[in-house]
Amino acid sequence: MRIRLSCRIALICARFFSSSFCASTLRRRVAVAVLLSLVFARDLRPPPEAIRNETLPPPLSNKMREWWVHVGLICIPLVAVYLHIPPPQLSPSLQKWHNAGEAFHFRGRDIFYRDSYGALGSSDVVILLHGFPTSSFDWNKIWEPLTQRFHRVVALDFLGFGFSDKPRPHRYSIFEQASVVEALVAHLGLSNQRVNLVSHDYGDTVALELLYRSDQNRSGHLIINSLCLSNGGLFPETHYPRLLQTLLKDSSFLAPVLTRLTNYKIFQKGIGDVFGPYTQPTDAEFWDMWTGLRYNDGNLVLDSILQFINQRSKHRERWVGTLTSTIVPLHMIYGPLDPVNPHPEFIRLYQQLVQRSTFTILDEHISHYPQLEDPTGFLNAYFNFIHSF
Repeated sequence: MRIRLSCRIALICARFFSSSFCASTLRRRVAVAVLLSLVFARDLRPPPEAIRNETLPPPLSNKMREWWVHVGLICIPLVAVYLHIPPPQLSPSLQKWHNAGEAFHFRGRDIFYRDSYGALGSSDVVILLHGFPTSSFDWNKIWEPLTQRFHRVVALDFLGFGFSDKPRPHRYSIFEQASVVEALVAHLGLSNQRVNLVSHDYGDTVALELLYRSDQNRSGHLIINSLCLSNGGLFPETHYPRLLQTLLKDSSFLAPVLTRLTNYKIFQKGIGDVFGPYTQPTDAEFWDMWTGLRYNDGNLVLDSILQFINQRSKHRERWVGTLTSTIVPLHMIYGPLDPVNPHPEFIRLYQQLVQRSTFTILDEHISHYPQLEDPTGFLNAYFNFIHSF
């Protein structure tokens, strides 16, 4: 009788949670339901007199077994619902960014991009390549100033990121992402136009593959006028991925579990650790990053995308080689508090290997996301670079 009642409660809980419209409300409902289930389960525990009088057969009485069955029947649907929490709704600022963009098809997949026309009298084009695990929205703080300097400002969400499709299972690779950028440039009619690339983190490695194809005069390559990098793990020997990233990229057994268990608090902690203590995102900014990740179940492809770290090691000669040999103007904007590419180890190796490049080291409190932590400093450094050649 009680087990049947537990089943009914579990079914009611599952329906109750699945009707939730936002994650925060869902979390509150889950917490209340867990408390109620524990209170209800308490009534099924054997009475203290029975325990004191040792009338229960060891190790567990039938009532104890019934109690555990009850707890299981309550917890299983709660876990199932937790693993299927609906993605959060877009904030007004993120919705505005989405509405201003479009999509084009790449090998049957939709790729989101923004393309803004800016300064009159200029023919310059800049293409922005975002990092992991975020999206093109990383450039929102410098978007308007860039449109005042460039004729066209273009940014995309790589496959598996932001508002683009996130297929699974899928073998994500830097090579494919470079092909996505080339396809976008062709789609926009810019194949014969010299373009300036600005990249960050993951986007730095995509930019190096594009640079390699350009220097090798590969079919369909971009005509790169300049490249500005920022806080990317260019050198495997000076790159220190976070613990969760290492677990996701190297553990085929744990990865599917970890991607489903990743929640907002874990995400907020991980992202917050790579921002400076005085430049932390606001709650709204954290939530926008999380929303972009959760869109189209992006959290479930993190382990596949993170193979880029292994690809960097495997193809180091190709990508670092083109960085050191290219004649394209190069610049590095660097936040020195970056725990992923730490100072001074990273910048010393960069100076040693990429001697033709100029670089800007921002204030000491700027970390891994310089375009978000210090947009003014980032823009000043970039404009000085653009005006130098």
